[in-house]
Amino acid sequence: MAGLARTTGAAAALAGTIALAACGPHDGTPDAAPSPAPSARQTDRAPAERLVLRWRRTGGIAGLGGPGALPDFSLYADGRAVFAQGAHAQTATEYRLTPDALRRLLDEARAAGLARSRTRAPRQQVADAFIVEITMGGARTRIVHPEGVDDPAVRFLDRLHPPSWAASDQAGPSRPYRPARVAVLAGRVGADTGAHGVRAWPLAPLGRGERAAGRLCTVLTGRDAATAARLAAQNRFDTAWRSDGRLYAVRFRPLLPDEETCADLARA
Repeated sequence: MAGLARTTGAAAALAGTIALAACGPHDGTPDAAPSPAPSARQTDRAPAERLVLRWRRTGGIAGLGGPGALPDFSLYADGRAVFAQGAHAQTATEYRLTPDALRRLLDEARAAGLARSRTRAPRQQVADAFIVEITMGGARTRIVHPEGVDDPAVRFLDRLHPPSWAASDQAGPSRPYRPARVAVLAGRVGADTGAHGVRAWPLAPLGRGERAAGRLCTVLTGRDAATAARLAAQNRFDTAWRSDGRLYAVRFRPLLPDEETCADLARA
């Protein structure tokens, strides 16, 4: 479970507290409901862009994985993997598996039971528990308080840590993920918020965004997306941005190959 522990310590140090609702007596048995079918948009995608495996961590004392948060790991049918390291990441790294390595990894995922939906949770409520959610096709595995269980799905997370992949399993070197689209998630702030500094917003007015993932969302493409990606690499969470005379806190969210709109973030 070293992969899970890599970011758990850093996340726990962040400010904020959440209360986890009662978990219920799930013990790893399959969920009664059938696995959700892939969305129409997902099935209409080119084969190379089809999502085959994803995992994310939510909860914890820092409240990870809120609406619109970047998944920890996403793997696509062409072997491309997008890895977001660190709590509240705004950028990601792209890796690419060889066809043989991709096939082996998916075989291991099925052997770990990820092709069938299930939930595992403590019988007693655990305050500020982390939750790991893994999706494989239409199947969803949900593990509450993964640090406290010996489960094949949790052990498999070490295989979803691309920096640990053998060079022989990779089709080329890793590189910064350069998204075709970047979402800007903006929320109004006051002048007395204690911001690190105020910067002039250089793109379309933030107030024109649509409501999604709890904020005003704008999806940028082309040169604007490239500008937003550069800003994301420099952005501090305590920076305020001035747009049309108003101050905003901004979070940059690179859209993944299976995402196109603000509505996709609201469903994430």
